[in-house]
Amino acid sequence: MPSTPAPVDLSGRRALVTGAASGIGAAISQRFVDAGAVVVAVDRDEAGLAELADRLGVEPVVADLADLDGIADLPTDVDIVVNNAGIQHVAPIEQFPVERFELILDLMLHAPFRLVRQSLPHMYAGGWGRVVNVSSAHGLRASAFKSAYVTAKHGLEGLSKVVALEGAPHGVTSNCISPGYVRTPLVEKQIADQAVTHGIPEDEVVDKVMLEGMAVKRLVEPVEVAEMAAFLCGPASASITGVSFAMDGGWTAR
Repeated sequence: MPSTPAPVDLSGRRALVTGAASGIGAAISQRFVDAGAVVVAVDRDEAGLAELADRLGVEPVVADLADLDGIADLPTDVDIVVNNAGIQHVAPIEQFPVERFELILDLMLHAPFRLVRQSLPHMYAGGWGRVVNVSSAHGLRASAFKSAYVTAKHGLEGLSKVVALEGAPHGVTSNCISPGYVRTPLVEKQIADQAVTHGIPEDEVVDKVMLEGMAVKRLVEPVEVAEMAAFLCGPASASITGVSFAMDGGWTAR
């Protein structure tokens, strides 16, 4: 008879999750706590973190990851780093604010590099570590009007592979989860901008823009991404590193 897969047990592990106050980050925090991990929840949303701490017992750390120098003050004694924090801006390149482009790259590429850089020594010393980068289908494919987001996510995919190669001798794996549109506040906030940019009514954005490239016509749920994150920290994924898991309803199959 086939053996039963070992459950994901993160007891004794300490995980740092960015963008933890809502959406994917909150779902991952919940899943990790359920698996026994101590979660350091990082977000700039103080109220959201307070609610999460009350509900889950996480360690809340209020921080704006776009303040790159401030990242050095975050805990480094972590076994798991989940790079999830992100923002979006939708505009044609010739109208894209330069400062907005730079902010998105700071938050979604430079900050993950710094977080991983300062956390690896602890992982190496313990002979075990997991880096989970919440990327996007836009880390694998491009879309018009999202130059900064696509650039940042493509860069995160590359960074993840380098961490995988360097971390392998030390028991550290690094992988990306690359979902399509997920039912989060970030996606909901895009609807008005997408409507203006594409010249369509807001009530048509989900079907005609967000789900247009997906064979499975539904938004991804945050708990689905959280389950993949847990799997990538569990015993069945010990030999999985340097790859990207597309959870995009067939978007990148085209």
